[in-house]
Amino acid sequence: MLPRPGELLHFSEDPGIERFVPHVARTARQPEAYVWTVDALNAPCYWFPRQCPRVCSWSDTRPRVHAVEEAWSDTIRTTTLYAYRFAATDFEPFGERPHAHVATHAVAPLGPPIEVGDLLGLHRDHGIELRVLPALDGHFEEVRASGLEFSGIRMGNAGTGPGGPFAVRR
Repeated sequence: MLPRPGELLHFSEDPGIERFVPHVARTARQPEAYVWTVDALNAPCYWFPRQCPRVCSWSDTRPRVHAVEEAWSDTIRTTTLYAYRFAATDFEPFGERPHAHVATHAVAPLGPPIEVGDLLGLHRDHGIELRVLPALDGHFEEVRASGLEFSGIRMGNAGTGPGGPFAVRR
């Protein structure tokens, strides 16, 4: 599930959101309130349950690799994820090498959410290697030292499994 040209995506386990209002995420490193979306490069990093810790890495010359912990395997297989589509013109790039796009005003999706489907199959269909590891710490250290582009998401949940300290969904 990648955005169409001129669009950005927001992934959620909630299929009933009609309007997205800027907020400060609990895990935010900045105080500003935003609505968050991603482009085609970053969308695959969000083909997971929201609270699932993962390490995603890629380059122009090496295959893309995503890694998750074994404890999350069943949750990945059973989570229903939805993609909301937005007009890219409503958002600004966020970050030095933009890893997201943000809006500081409320925005409505372009239509109803689209069920993403089989998250494991989506990785396979896009040629992304999905590694299932006992723990992410060592892999994350290797990726950070490798010089690859990477994203470590929800790493505060690493080692805790789906019932961990940040598992409360909102």
